[in-house]
Amino acid sequence: MTAVLDTLVAVRRAAMDLLARREHGRVELTRKLRQRGAPPEMIEAALDRLTEEGLLSESRYLESFVSYRARSGYGPMRIREELSQRGLQRSDIDLALRECGIDWQEQLRDVWLRKFSGQFPVDARERAKQGRFLSYRGYAMDMIGRLLSGRDMDD
Repeated sequence: MTAVLDTLVAVRRAAMDLLARREHGRVELTRKLRQRGAPPEMIEAALDRLTEEGLLSESRYLESFVSYRARSGYGPMRIREELSQRGLQRSDIDLALRECGIDWQEQLRDVWLRKFSGQFPVDARERAKQGRFLSYRGYAMDMIGRLLSGRDMDD
């Protein structure tokens, strides 16, 4: 049975329950509360208060999301697109990606090693296959090109 979200306290409690599971962005939390039947004016009031109290933080959400998706093997372009679709500001997303401390070239290399066991492409077809996979994962073509040609292995 779902709770009726007809009071500010009920809306706040539902928002806090969602935030207890994981960080959420304001847009995502608003959408989830609307789906549960909360009135828009109560949602805004509850989320404003949670933000003032530091319980709802876009920067924490961005940091958490970037870290999670990077650990899952996704690159900055894919992560940027996913966050844009979640209604976050492009400037905030770019800042989070810059400040995350992830070496994207090293991350790309790790994903490639896991997927392709460090086997460089032997022909154009295999190169295209590897490139498509890594591009889909959200890595830039220049980074992929450097990796597949062996130019990033200059350690």
